Amino acid sequence: QVQLEESGGGLVQAGGSLRLSCQASGRTFRGYDMGWFRQAPGKDRAFVARISWTGGSGFYADSVKGRFTISADNAKNTVYLQMNSLKLEDTAVYFCASRAGAVRPWDYWGQGTQVTVSS
Repeated sequence: QVQLEESGGGLVQAGGSLRLSCQASGRTFRGYDMGWFRQAPGKDRAFVARISWTGGSGFYADSVKGRFTISADNAKNTVYLQMNSLKLEDTAVYFCASRAGAVRPWDYWGQGTQVTVSS
């Protein structure tokens, strides 16, 4: 049973930083993509960033490019999202997800962690 558990959310002032973590368990994730999505109140869930467990560069939504960094620690089965220069519009519930490859659907999701950016 695949489980993804997010942590690290909280309340931060605009311009501040947070680091989210996603602990993955239940299978071997070699070859999988891991992603972060977010859902703001009244809006659809939106892609934020993704990375392959096998390494390489992350891929980002334009709205977070240059401010957020996704990384993966294979030894710990953990994916991180470092969020810097946070803006009010980054306020959302952030979800971790996994998929079996680049053309597969995101089929496992965590429960989400709330990030609130205040002025």
